Amino acid sequence: MSKILIVDDERSIRNTLKDILSYENYQVSLAENGMEAIKMVNDNEFDVILCDIKMPEMDGIEVLEKLQEIAFDVPVIMISGHGNIDTAVEAIKKGAFDFIEKPLDLNRILITIKNALDKAVLLTETKVLKRKVSKKYDMIGESKAIMELNEMIEKVAPTDARVLITGPNGTGKELVAHRIHEKSNRLKSPFVEVNCAAIPSELIESELFGHEKGSFTSAHKQRKGKFELADGGTLFLDEIGDMSLSAQAKVLRALQENKITRVGGDKEIKVNVRVIAATNKNLSDEIELGKFREDLYHRLSVILIKVPALNERLEDIPLLAQHFIDLICNEMGLPPKSIAEDAIAELLKFDYTGNIREFRNIIERLIILGGKEITLEDIKLYAGANKN
Repeated sequence: MSKILIVDDERSIRNTLKDILSYENYQVSLAENGMEAIKMVNDNEFDVILCDIKMPEMDGIEVLEKLQEIAFDVPVIMISGHGNIDTAVEAIKKGAFDFIEKPLDLNRILITIKNALDKAVLLTETKVLKRKVSKKYDMIGESKAIMELNEMIEKVAPTDARVLITGPNGTGKELVAHRIHEKSNRLKSPFVEVNCAAIPSELIESELFGHEKGSFTSAHKQRKGKFELADGGTLFLDEIGDMSLSAQAKVLRALQENKITRVGGDKEIKVNVRVIAATNKNLSDEIELGKFREDLYHRLSVILIKVPALNERLEDIPLLAQHFIDLICNEMGLPPKSIAEDAIAELLKFDYTGNIREFRNIIERLIILGGKEITLEDIKLYAGANKN
């Protein structure tokens, strides 16, 4: 049952609204002035607040301003018999959900309250989703290597410096890129990812820079590339060591001039993009072999971040195991499971050539095939092939 607070100095208005809303199955509380309303909001949770503007001592706009400080996510509907356009505009600017004039129209009130509740639900769902997304990219571990990595991310993220992330497959290079974006000033702008190894060399330029209609056989309409889509945000070029030399040349130009040109076009398009790149290859070797441009390497590697292999931070295994158990059980809708200490000790003996990705797969397998508690016997039965 949704809780509604009505704030009005006129008893007849308060009681009428209470009768109407109680009949509609809302739980209604009443406050006859602003001070009483603020105290009630401090002591209780409400889903919607209806507040009169013209009240003695503290008027509705003052109440609204205070509510924005103590309960900013609760929709406040302002009501008044003395309102005008300026009053309504001021209320909305200060954070009111809506403004309703007296005499109050029953249908308008009910519809506005429903809309306010729908908005509140959406805000709650958005917060939950954001927490889930943020948790997905948590850096789990307390080892020296992870602490140093987190410290580097904290320093680099608020800047617009380009970052080159290196490390073996499965170490979490994408996760590091996401964390940098999450902690940057570009958080509210797009994070656009391109897996350079997964796109055929003949299509990579179209993918990055877009194309004009008719620029090649299958170009039936104009298409924006990833640089344009990431404008104002972050472009993550994963596996950049697999990018063709011709595409590298265009990326270099885009980084130098902050401009791109679509395939088949001649118009220069300005872009404001922070580029984060990642590779599991040794780019110095690739440069020696003529497979990677040295000038592009220096453009990308303003900041170099090396993600440690799991074998270099085995002390994080207990934390990682519990993290993945909780995460996977939640994803699968299973009751929480635990893991025995001797099972953890056995996991510490493994050689994780596939790093975090391999370790997560092992834990998922153990959750599916093991019992309520993952035991040493489960490890030997279902994960023994990964042992040194």
